[in-house]
Amino acid sequence: MSPVIAGVLQLLALIAALASAYRPLGDHMARVYSSEKHLEPEKWIYRAIGADPTVDMRWPAYLRGVLAFSAVSVLFLYALQRAQGILPGSLGFSAIDPDQAFNTAASFVANTNWQSYYGEQAMGHVVQTAGLAVQNFVSAAVGMAVAVALVRGFARSGTGALGNFWADLVRGTVRILLPIAVVGALVLVACGAIQNFAGIHEVGQFMGGTQQWNGGAVASQEVIKELGTNGGGYFNANSAHPFENPTPFSNLFEIFLILLIPFALTRTFGRMVGNLRQGYAILAAMGLIWIGFTALMMWTEFAHHGPALDAAGGAMEGKETRFGIGASAIFSVATTLTSTGAVNSFHSSYTGLGGGLQLLGMQLGEIAPGGVGSGLYGMLIMAIIAVFVAGLMVGRTPEYLGKKIGTRQIKPAACYILITPALVLCFTAAAMALPTPGDSMANPGAHGFSEILYAYTSGANNNGSAFAGLNADTQWFNSTIGIAMLLGRFLPMVFVLALAGSLAEQRPVPGTVGTLRTDKPLYAGLLVATIVVITGLTYFPALALGPLAEGLAS
Repeated sequence: MSPVIAGVLQLLALIAALASAYRPLGDHMARVYSSEKHLEPEKWIYRAIGADPTVDMRWPAYLRGVLAFSAVSVLFLYALQRAQGILPGSLGFSAIDPDQAFNTAASFVANTNWQSYYGEQAMGHVVQTAGLAVQNFVSAAVGMAVAVALVRGFARSGTGALGNFWADLVRGTVRILLPIAVVGALVLVACGAIQNFAGIHEVGQFMGGTQQWNGGAVASQEVIKELGTNGGGYFNANSAHPFENPTPFSNLFEIFLILLIPFALTRTFGRMVGNLRQGYAILAAMGLIWIGFTALMMWTEFAHHGPALDAAGGAMEGKETRFGIGASAIFSVATTLTSTGAVNSFHSSYTGLGGGLQLLGMQLGEIAPGGVGSGLYGMLIMAIIAVFVAGLMVGRTPEYLGKKIGTRQIKPAACYILITPALVLCFTAAAMALPTPGDSMANPGAHGFSEILYAYTSGANNNGSAFAGLNADTQWFNSTIGIAMLLGRFLPMVFVLALAGSLAEQRPVPGTVGTLRTDKPLYAGLLVATIVVITGLTYFPALALGPLAEGLAS
């Protein structure tokens, strides 16, 4: 079987698996977030944290809950890393340096999971499991909670209440993420992923010396890493490591986990607003972008030149022979179009145009299907922008789901789409202008610029993957990328919740013959075009200096 056909068959199998899970999971999540009942374990958690899950919060109170919980999480994870040297199960590793501890704490709380360290050479069992793995769950649950709050803004009328953050956080963790993670971890263990608390041990000779590996609760962390679109690996090689991703089946299963909740949330959206076709329209836009990017990525990596690449079956540098080009390309697109950041191949080794697609996928805002929760609310922001553009073209006040989109709604939507590009481009410009950051570039010219552009794109968009040639473990990059991750995560949430509050206060207006049908293919096409145009106008100059220049020169 040719590598191209193998890649296409894996893609078709993935689509079939996602389609089979779409309806039951989407409906289950709608029931979870609409239920008025509280499970007994959830009541214990509410009592422990002193929260009243019955209080219906307006958007400022909901935002305060998000920010307070996240701030405490950053402080706890920072303190845990700084105290590692005296913790049991530290495997002899010392405390993490202050700048790296800040970067890692910001990274995992912001659902970015950017790593400027070697996981197996820096973090002990306690930090990995009690710190990083826990944040993999709760940071994903925070994103889902904010998305559901925005959906309630569309679904409710005449009230500014958006639900209860603490109830949404706990339910998302207990009823959605934990059950799937338990089953998924068993699947990965059956595939060969390790799950233990073993110490450091020698595994034999390697290039004239001994090679050492440490064990860990890898399968349980790997499953929530993918399911929660987190991305931080137990080992530095991430999902290219055989302890994390042993077989081609486990590789396809991990891609399935990455895409599962973000796609299914469109069904949840349709169910909660009482119009499933609206969810299908959002799904169609997400799916069209995802399929298009996957096809382009496979083409760029299979369209090789020269006898060496012909013999290898494509551009195999930096890719695992267990997976090949097709599975690596599918994984790469899945991880850069979501906020996952997990990698089963090294993105810096992709062709110039392939690296450009990875960058562009993140620069779209990671909305196809995007991160857990963040993908849905990002796409809904773009849906509002698309409706506004359509209203301008016909001279009519735009409406979306019966809610008028006026000045009060378009301002937070506009701020949402501006804040992340501003962070990416300003930090990239500063790094290129100052003398010291450039020393971290392993490659000169266009590819070196792409390394820095990729780092800030990944951080501000809460992705977490990297071009491997950049040494990001410096005070400059640890600090600035950490700031970019926090601002790129929580400033957009401010605008999302403000928008949700203004929508929830409105009363729906009846549709007329002049109302734009947002559940039709025409609107889905307009939505995709709006996303591509906005991203192109914003990032094209930077892309032209990096991956486009490299790709056209090769």
